[in-house]
Amino acid sequence: MIRINENYLKLKASYLFSDIAKRVSAYQEANPEKPIIRLGIGDVTEPLPEACQKAFHKAIDDQGTREAFHGYGPEQGYAFLREAIAKNDYQARGADVDASEIFVSDGAKCDSGNIQEIFGSEIKIAVPDPVYPVYVDTNVMAGRTGNNVDGRYEGFVYLDSTPENGYVPSIPDEKVDLIYLCFPNNPTGATATREQLKAWVDYARECEAIILYDAAYVAFIRDESLPQSIYEIEGARDVAIEFRSFSKNAGFTGTRCAYTVVPKALKAQDASGKEHSVHALWNRRHCTKFNGVSYPVQKAAEAVYSEEGATQVKALTDFYLDNAKIVLKSMRELGFDCVGGEDSPYIWINAKRPSWDFFDLLLNEAGVVCTPGAGFGTCGEGHIRISAFNSRAKIEEAMARIKAALA
Repeated sequence: MIRINENYLKLKASYLFSDIAKRVSAYQEANPEKPIIRLGIGDVTEPLPEACQKAFHKAIDDQGTREAFHGYGPEQGYAFLREAIAKNDYQARGADVDASEIFVSDGAKCDSGNIQEIFGSEIKIAVPDPVYPVYVDTNVMAGRTGNNVDGRYEGFVYLDSTPENGYVPSIPDEKVDLIYLCFPNNPTGATATREQLKAWVDYARECEAIILYDAAYVAFIRDESLPQSIYEIEGARDVAIEFRSFSKNAGFTGTRCAYTVVPKALKAQDASGKEHSVHALWNRRHCTKFNGVSYPVQKAAEAVYSEEGATQVKALTDFYLDNAKIVLKSMRELGFDCVGGEDSPYIWINAKRPSWDFFDLLLNEAGVVCTPGAGFGTCGEGHIRISAFNSRAKIEEAMARIKAALA
């Protein structure tokens, strides 16, 4: 009989969202007359910006004529979108990124999960805790870890994110090869200063390591002193890969478009010590396993950078940030310590009790669904995450319910 990849058996059961679903289902069965307000997952609720809708429709019309029809496109993405990304997201902020270094994809989750394929099996990996589970699980699947012991996998270097360090992980005392960072952070909503990112870049250069920098929530940064790309930091082109997405800024969670930047200066070594272009390796992997994002979706994404689109995206992210401010203000008034909610759509709340206990309290007494922090790692215990992705009316009602439940 064919053998399985036994590394999959190391994976800790993905209990978080299934357990949430079971508890919510039980509540609804017991309370059919009480509507649930869901502030758990990070899915958007508002429609695509009008500029994106118009571009999408026009591109669909193009697909209906022989003259304007598009079949297979470039695996790396159409030049019109890559050039718009390079100009607006990087060059406009003084970051040296060329369009040829950009790879358009169907999601930052996919890219941040797949990128590990181009690296060796014996590398030492540092991950934050709490952590976006994709970073961890894909490396477990690839066989880079031991078993899960007391909530952590043997072989990882865990970077604790705690109230003591403002939920921004400190540089480890040991040398590592691959570093996962995410700012604004999912799940904590914490942001990193220019000085903090510079310290990570300097560390990576000293260790000859590579930083995988997840910037999927960068559109929510309003503090101009905060870096919006790791490539704003001197030396980052030699040590960093950056992931971004149109999911949260322009509502593409169901439309699917993202991109990854791999600088041509970035190098890694083989077993003999010979250097190789990481850009070339990712390009080979990308072209082998991906046929590209559809033409209509890329035209819709390009519209994000039009004058009309930029104004609408700003209004959309402002809307969610205003929701976040309501949550942040309400929870602080109730006496909780929180981070996020200012340059991030997530609010990370120190619950002052076990995560699942607070989850059950909010569900059973307020009919509000959050996400228990324990599901994101051992340092998430005692916290919950509340998402600002919902309508204004439901956000306000949820906060009123929580206040009544905790009064």
